[in-house]
Amino acid sequence: MSVDVAALIALTIEKEIPLEKMISAIENAVTETYLALEDAKPQGRAVLNRVDGEILIHVPQFDDEGIYTETVTHMPEGFEQVIQSITRKEIKQRMRAAKDADVVEEFSASVGDVLSGVIQQGRDATLVYVDLGRVEGKIPPNEQVPTESYVHGQRIKCFVVDVKQGLKGPEVTLSRTHPLLVKSLFTLEVPELKDRIVEIVGVSREPGFRSKVSVRSHRVGVSPKGALIGPVGARAKAVMDELNGEKIDIVDYSENPAVYVANALAPAKVTSCEVVDLESKSAKVIVPDYQLSLAIGKDGQNARLAARLTGWRIDIHPDNPVERIEKPKPVSVEMPDEAEDAGEFPA
Repeated sequence: MSVDVAALIALTIEKEIPLEKMISAIENAVTETYLALEDAKPQGRAVLNRVDGEILIHVPQFDDEGIYTETVTHMPEGFEQVIQSITRKEIKQRMRAAKDADVVEEFSASVGDVLSGVIQQGRDATLVYVDLGRVEGKIPPNEQVPTESYVHGQRIKCFVVDVKQGLKGPEVTLSRTHPLLVKSLFTLEVPELKDRIVEIVGVSREPGFRSKVSVRSHRVGVSPKGALIGPVGARAKAVMDELNGEKIDIVDYSENPAVYVANALAPAKVTSCEVVDLESKSAKVIVPDYQLSLAIGKDGQNARLAARLTGWRIDIHPDNPVERIEKPKPVSVEMPDEAEDAGEFPA
């Protein structure tokens, strides 16, 4: 059996695979199969002729003293067809591996970015498959938003978490819950972020419900919040629409921890904020009575997101706490026995 060397050379050049690496892979695969035969000769090895492409099994010969004398060829009956099958299989595997390596290299540069794709139906109902063009990405259950529905044919934007070579090809792990998805979506909508005039400092998120984004400006006269909100709120709305209506609070970042914590509790208005312990990052916040429930949020959501965003422990108090009114204790009146018997009561 022989291989078209010219075609093999052209293929390795096109796929950028070293020729000797391809030939070595073919020889090793044929040798492994040959040695598994019952009538295989000891130390037999497949050799591909670099000139005519012929593949033969070379078997070294030794004399009684173990000194090498010559090399002979051995070709079991019907083994040429086996060699042909192995060679084709190995070439296909190497080509697929080279293609997979290109895909992994290409998409590895996209880790930490947002990619757009189309939702596809897959074998595993727990996974969401997304067609990204050259490869199919997957959104595992822990990266899916519980309030979202993933419909076949729907176009979706996802955050690229990881890219690696799997057993069955490249594996691209996507996310719809990652906090940086919010940041990346704003980067697509806001030119000031791309030009680094405005910077997103932090993001805290409860996927599907609410996010908080802190921003600051690196240019005098540019409002960071205004840049993210956009004309008539168009930029922020575009991001919220992509997140299926998830609410987003945009707050100003400050180097002053007290100011930053107060800003992070928006939309609640803060009367005052005091740093209790700088080392443990603990702050006490005073809010108007009527703003207390808004500052805390439903099930503590607003306070929780503010704490995650700032990294501070926030203790919220109303500015006019209502004192607790204790229920009066029952009073028992004891009457003298004599007076009771006589039907008389003390004056």
